[in-house]
Amino acid sequence: MPIHVTALTDPDRDAGGYRLVWLASDEGGAPVGSAFLRVFTREGQDHLAELELHVHPAERRKGTGSQLLEAAVRGAREHGRRSVVAQTEAGTPGDLFLQARGVRRVLALTYARLALGKVDNAALTAITREPHPGYRLESWDGIVPEPLAHTFAASRRAMDDMPMDDTDYGTVTWDVDRVRAVARAVTDRGDHIHTVAAVDEADGSVAGFTELVVPGDGQGDGQHYGTGVLPEHRGHGLARWMKAAAILGARERHPDLGGLLADTADSNTYMRRINDAFGYEPTHRSYEYQLDL
Repeated sequence: MPIHVTALTDPDRDAGGYRLVWLASDEGGAPVGSAFLRVFTREGQDHLAELELHVHPAERRKGTGSQLLEAAVRGAREHGRRSVVAQTEAGTPGDLFLQARGVRRVLALTYARLALGKVDNAALTAITREPHPGYRLESWDGIVPEPLAHTFAASRRAMDDMPMDDTDYGTVTWDVDRVRAVARAVTDRGDHIHTVAAVDEADGSVAGFTELVVPGDGQGDGQHYGTGVLPEHRGHGLARWMKAAAILGARERHPDLGGLLADTADSNTYMRRINDAFGYEPTHRSYEYQLDL
């Protein structure tokens, strides 16, 4: 049965990019699959597109996925991209599909969950009280307070050398407007974003941060958004210190929260050791694939 692939228009655009969309349908017009290509436009990532491809389980192994992939690759080339990335859970049909088409696997991620009911509050409290000469902890909800805004935005470069293995991910450029926009987007959708920062007492600048997003009703699982320490402040145990404070804060402020989720590159052994020590337990793995155009 022939498959028809139709390009659709997605009117939504934002400061970070736009999406191209394709719908696959059978001879009778019934949808059987789709492809979404996120085209990044910010400086530092304007070479990149991210693919999300789905085919109905009953329609797999009929060429639908291949046609959608071909359409997305053409679209990426037409829009001047040099790399297309896609993420899929290990061992799933998507993983096998990308392997079979010779798409290069460039990154492995381990997902883990910390069950908050098993957390030792006393141990966390002890960690947060450990002395870190020259530093103090600050925390806030939502948008960063004005006195810390500029150095918090500058501290985002701590993520620039985060292990990404062979992924051509580029460099994300941050400024005050962008960090505020991210916090505002989380708040506008009804969730809570909590940030803990390590502040250099010599000049009051942010030396590192960790962010945690909690569902608006305070139930289910929260999600770690990122933890980073600036290179010039590493070696003082700041990541462990901040993360302990974030976990303790979540436990105390959201008593109905079930757990915290984290995803970490397998090659990021430092953060994986911290998570393991806190009791995060692996749940599944995923792979990042990359097609070089």
